[in-house]
Amino acid sequence: MGPPGALWVLQLLFTVSSCKGLYPGSEEGWQVYSTASDPDGRCVCTVVAPARNLCKRDPRSRQLRLLTEQVQNVSQSMEVVDLRTSRDLQYVRDSEPLLRGVDGRLHTYVANPRTLTAKGLQELKGQMSQLRPLLSVVEQYRLDLQTLATLRMELLNLSIILTAIQEEIGAYDYEELQQRVLLLETRLHSCMNKLGCGRLTAVSNPITVRASGSRFGSWMTDAMIPSSDSRVWSMDGYYKGRRVLEYRTMGDFTKGQNFVQHLLPHPWAGTGHVVYNGSLYYNKHQSNILVQYHFRSRSVLLQRSLSGAGYNNTFPYSWGGSSDIDLMADETGLWAVYTSIPNAGNIMVSRLDPRSLEILQSWDTGFPKRSAGEAFMICGTLYVTNSHLAGAKVHFAYHTNSSTYEYTDIPFHNQYSHISMMDYNPRERALYTWNNGHQVLYNITLFHVIQSDG
Repeated sequence: MGPPGALWVLQLLFTVSSCKGLYPGSEEGWQVYSTASDPDGRCVCTVVAPARNLCKRDPRSRQLRLLTEQVQNVSQSMEVVDLRTSRDLQYVRDSEPLLRGVDGRLHTYVANPRTLTAKGLQELKGQMSQLRPLLSVVEQYRLDLQTLATLRMELLNLSIILTAIQEEIGAYDYEELQQRVLLLETRLHSCMNKLGCGRLTAVSNPITVRASGSRFGSWMTDAMIPSSDSRVWSMDGYYKGRRVLEYRTMGDFTKGQNFVQHLLPHPWAGTGHVVYNGSLYYNKHQSNILVQYHFRSRSVLLQRSLSGAGYNNTFPYSWGGSSDIDLMADETGLWAVYTSIPNAGNIMVSRLDPRSLEILQSWDTGFPKRSAGEAFMICGTLYVTNSHLAGAKVHFAYHTNSSTYEYTDIPFHNQYSHISMMDYNPRERALYTWNNGHQVLYNITLFHVIQSDG
């Protein structure tokens, strides 16, 4: 389509890539949805870029994961039954002398009823009372027998499924095939990353990941580290918070399990935090000081004042919440969005050196920060929403590469009616939002023009 050297217009619809099949829209591969020529003769293609870790979604791989979970469940159930049986068996052994004594006395009284006295009867009643808990132990044994029968059937089913998978795989070295798929997938996404930057044209329907925490907060994955690291961080609240929860995977975050806690030495302000290359960057409470906290060493590596930046609700977004300074990351690096009195409250965008937090370059967008609901960076362009409430749109864009702006009309559904954090993650190519106690993702559509080499 088109002569050599022609301009190709590529519209990329990116899907959430790190959630490994958890969310709608993450199951597609590279698919061309339409090909056509525009009035200038350029080729226009709409494609869906695949999620990473394609082999993770292989049906046999999914089956094996499910089988592993089932085996773990069966093993845990067996351990519970074993522990309970051992405990109850010890109780029976401890009760055996008393049981034999009662049995002997009963035989004596049956053989010679005249030997039964009031005192002997009272003692027998006392001994029988001591043996009464054995009834519940026997009942538990009966239930455990039913449990064991169920587990036996589960193990039989697992054996049948494993045999079927083994026959299906046959002589193929499945691990080798999986490694080859991973290699091809890496090359594929390397190409996707090169084509990744473009102009935002659409925001998908919201994908609710979890409902947790208070009305305000932030959550994120690392914007820079390799995709093999799938940790998720959550920071509840906007005022004087210090507790950061680190989850091992997105799946653990959705279930609220397998997390560790970081207690920051300095409290934060607002929700404009970002995790970048293993460190958390945030605004220190009641100051315009930026802090770099390193997760692995659990220590503050750097503090630096963002000169002239307003703080403590001097120039927040329209929802308030001490959101004066908003730190974010995109394909081009680390950014700070803020304003100051000399800028008359208009949004300033500054690119930061993540190693020193020095300002590398700044732009005055001319857009009043108090009129913005939230903002995020994609490919060096600042996108501003017109409201944190229902009916929101992305309605302003400032391009730092050309120092120009434009008004846009990109609607998105604000499902829970109060967004207090909205940030783009370039690694996942998705928008992360905290919406009224809900953690929500949006996929995005980017429009990109590239020069074809024929």
